[in-house]
Amino acid sequence: MTALNAANLDNRVTEGLPWLALAYADMDWDCAVLNAKLLDRQNRLGFVVTLASQLASKSTDAHRSGRPGEYAAVLERSRLVEDTLCHDALTKAERKWLRSNRPAEAAHWNLLTDMKAENLPHATL
Repeated sequence: MTALNAANLDNRVTEGLPWLALAYADMDWDCAVLNAKLLDRQNRLGFVVTLASQLASKSTDAHRSGRPGEYAAVLERSRLVEDTLCHDALTKAERKWLRSNRPAEAAHWNLLTDMKAENLPHATL
C-alpha cells in the first residue's frame, strides 16, 4: 500500500505491482482493500489487480489466478475520479496525451497510465 500511495514512484517499481498481487495472491485482500479505501487508492489497487488477473489468465494455478479478479470486483463499487498511477508529477501535456491513449483498463479505473499487462513480460510466475 505504501507504493500505491506514493505520489511519484519509479516506473520499474510500478510495473512490479501486478506481479506482487499475483505472487502474493493469498495475502489478506480484505485488509488491502480496506487500506486502499482509507487512502483513496482503490482505483490504483483495482487497476493493479486487473492487470494481475490478466497475467494470471496464463497461469495454471486456478486459485492464484482467481483471487485478484475477485477483489477487482469488490473495488469496482468504489471507483473514484481521475488519478495517476503513482506519477502525480505528470505535465498537462502528458495528462492530455494519456487521456486519449491509455488502455481501456486504465480508462475504466480512471487512471492516467499507459501500462498494459502485455508489456509486463517479467511479471509471470
